[in-house]
Amino acid sequence: MPADPLNSTEPPHHGPGPHGAAADGAGPGAVEVRRSSRRRRTVSAYREGGRTVVLIPARMSGDEERRWVRIMLDKLAAQERRRRPDDGELAERAARLSEQYLQGRARPASVRWVTNQNTRWGSCTPAEGSIRLSHRLQGMPDYVLDYVLLHELAHLLVPGHGPRFWRLLDAYPRTERARGFLEGVVAAARLPNVPPARGE
Repeated sequence: MPADPLNSTEPPHHGPGPHGAAADGAGPGAVEVRRSSRRRRTVSAYREGGRTVVLIPARMSGDEERRWVRIMLDKLAAQERRRRPDDGELAERAARLSEQYLQGRARPASVRWVTNQNTRWGSCTPAEGSIRLSHRLQGMPDYVLDYVLLHELAHLLVPGHGPRFWRLLDAYPRTERARGFLEGVVAAARLPNVPPARGE
């Protein structure tokens, strides 16, 4: 079995963007501003790996840039809050997944989001029955979130990553797809900044 993407390190982004725009902070809070001479008035933003990319017109002043970065971060956060389950919904989701794929044998005492896991996507403490998911998963596809939850649920039954552990996850039809998605996120975070396409 290849290296487990749940235990892969996603390095934080630092340094200038393709047009010299500085990134503020690190990890999931990092912001990269990309200026475009083709962009006249519109501002847009999206998540890329562990950072947020904000696209702005090249003529914008520093004060306008800072104001728009705040606006776009607030907008993205509001969208993600609407999409992501809270801790109670995570626990319900875990219970459904355990019933569907593990015959209900994995019964966590708690399932919650945490913000201090930047080197792994999820973790569990079998002795306490607790599962913690990295907030970096928020906004990722549902099948990826389900895979990470199932991965940690399986650890309540089997502590290591031996054949018996992977046999449990074989029941989930999107295991390989989810692993590929997470490996892609990690690989993208390690790439140097790629200059934008011509005209951006």
